[in-house]
Amino acid sequence: MVSIYCILFLVGYMFLSNIVSYRFMKRRVLESRVWDLNICCGKTDGGGVNADIVKHTSVPNFLMIEDIYNLPFRDKHFEKVLCSHTIEHVDDPGKFYQELVRVGKEVKVVVPPLWDLSAAFNIFEHKWIFITLKKEHSTLPLHIKLPLADFIQRTFGQRIKA
Repeated sequence: MVSIYCILFLVGYMFLSNIVSYRFMKRRVLESRVWDLNICCGKTDGGGVNADIVKHTSVPNFLMIEDIYNLPFRDKHFEKVLCSHTIEHVDDPGKFYQELVRVGKEVKVVVPPLWDLSAAFNIFEHKWIFITLKKEHSTLPLHIKLPLADFIQRTFGQRIKA
């Protein structure tokens, strides 16, 4: 009987922590709209240039980019750069972060914190775990390869929310 309560608690915790992480904390960062560049923006408007590798016609000031490791901007072109919930998906977070630092004077990286278990350990979408309890960072947090993610994503494809 105790095990069913533990399972229900864990499922409830995962559900609630994900809602807090994505619906409240991420939304607060995006709604500030103070970003000169919102890289890999998805369907969100960061207030300046919104760039992504997938075309989003409903996003204002949208720019399609070809290569996240070679952004089409000059050095320190932007005052503020936002990279929200993207860096955990890429093959080389360090290389991507260095490119963000090259084009921006101030870079904010938003990642799934460890307390959001369903996001931090999502082997279907993410490639990296960030060893942090914070959601927002001005430097690249310590990260490790997510076990089994490469195998799962090679076998079934990387699930990306469109």
